[in-house]
Amino acid sequence: MSVAEDSLKEAEELAQLLGEALSSGDREKAHKCSERLSDLGIPVSVKVSNLAYPQDAIKLKVGVGDSQSENYIPVTVLVSVDMTISELKEKINSDYGFHPYLQRWVIGKRLTKDDDTLYSHGICKNGDQAYLYIQSCHAAKLTRQHHLQDQEHRLLDSIYESVYLAEPQALGGNAIEKLTPPPKPTVTRPPPPPPKPQVGWSCPECTYVNKPTRPGCEMCGRERPAEYQVPDVHQPDQEEIQRIKQEEMANLQYHQVLHEERQRNFQSLLETDFHSLVPNTQEVLCPICFNSVLPGEGATLRECLHCFCKECLKGTIVTSMDAEVSCPYGDENYSCDSKLQDREIKSLLTPEEHQKFLELRLSIAETRSENSFHCKTPDCAGWCIFEDEVNEFNCELCSETNCLLCKAIHKDMNCKEYQDDLRIRAENDDAAKQTTQMLEGLLQSGEAMHCPKCKVIVQKKDGCDWICCLMCKTEICWVTKQARWGPKGTGDTSGGCGCNFNVARCHPNCQNCH
Repeated sequence: MSVAEDSLKEAEELAQLLGEALSSGDREKAHKCSERLSDLGIPVSVKVSNLAYPQDAIKLKVGVGDSQSENYIPVTVLVSVDMTISELKEKINSDYGFHPYLQRWVIGKRLTKDDDTLYSHGICKNGDQAYLYIQSCHAAKLTRQHHLQDQEHRLLDSIYESVYLAEPQALGGNAIEKLTPPPKPTVTRPPPPPPKPQVGWSCPECTYVNKPTRPGCEMCGRERPAEYQVPDVHQPDQEEIQRIKQEEMANLQYHQVLHEERQRNFQSLLETDFHSLVPNTQEVLCPICFNSVLPGEGATLRECLHCFCKECLKGTIVTSMDAEVSCPYGDENYSCDSKLQDREIKSLLTPEEHQKFLELRLSIAETRSENSFHCKTPDCAGWCIFEDEVNEFNCELCSETNCLLCKAIHKDMNCKEYQDDLRIRAENDDAAKQTTQMLEGLLQSGEAMHCPKCKVIVQKKDGCDWICCLMCKTEICWVTKQARWGPKGTGDTSGGCGCNFNVARCHPNCQNCH
């Protein structure tokens, strides 16, 4: 016996001893056997015994699909957990007639290998799931000749095992010993198809190799990696060309639908712009009066999209003392500072109310202008903004000439003559005396007060205790008769009445002068 044969025989014995040592947990014996096998340098295969796996058969739920169908077909297969993927393919081939070359198994989003066991993929109990993808014969390169040869080899194997490897009792009562089997016929199986070179991108989830132009994995649906680029030399096949055409058509339809939607939105915007007041499209609750506003009965402001009933918006405009009307929406955390547009205001007011509103705007603009002067002709609405070098204002409404130095109209008199005449008339004019006495009475009764800044007499009509001087725009607390803010104006807490500075009213009788 040669040295090579002696080594092989020793390796067989060591392999058997290694298996026994590993099964019994004898570390020292297993270590010695491993070292000796390593020294011999002979290939050794170590497998887990079938006895180590659960012996009960389980029902595996399999979804079967192919490239021609959108949905998979559910099938239940009786398997053992120690079964390899190769054995599973043989079982499917035996039960359903699908050649192993055509079967691609996916378990847990991973492609399987023939030597893997079902247990290694987590298949261990009834109801576990797997997916079987059936390839076409063209894709698997399986010819009819290969299929027939494979069937012949399987038939020979089954005959050989049933006849020559049977027990003596199976051969008849007179048989004394097993038949001496002749050498197992050597068969030449068709070589497996050569590995197809990887042309495409490998899915990072299930490792399936997809065609270069495919946007998502054919197995698990994961998107193609962003860094992958389709090779310039790639020539798409008919399937790819058909799919690319479908994708281009779907993309074209999507952009067409998107364009039509934009056109509809643009037309809707144009139609909305034709309306002076945009009505509400849904039932809302007015944030001012808290009444329900049915669709079309309210108004949606263009700048901020806040919705109110028309009565509340109209009341906001009528009671506004500012040239610009702010959105009345506000709560504990937010106050809207958007403005109502002129066409919105005009549509909410009657012609008379709108005329008064315009006159109020004109009056507010006049009072807020530093160098403004109002015509002294009674009931004349004319006014101007003058510069230092201008001493006269020719009113275009009443055609009278106003003296800006004397703040009066003194026709046919110069300034000195007018001022002398005014002093004389003031001593003997009963109307002037009555006017002076009436104002003094209002001040003493508390119905009027001097503005703390410009000293003009101001009055409060109704509402809260916050008032604003029309001359200098100073905010005033009616109860304390002080300025609401410090000398720097709104927000300056260094002075003023101090209402709500520290969550406290400035006076017990103050009705919220904020």
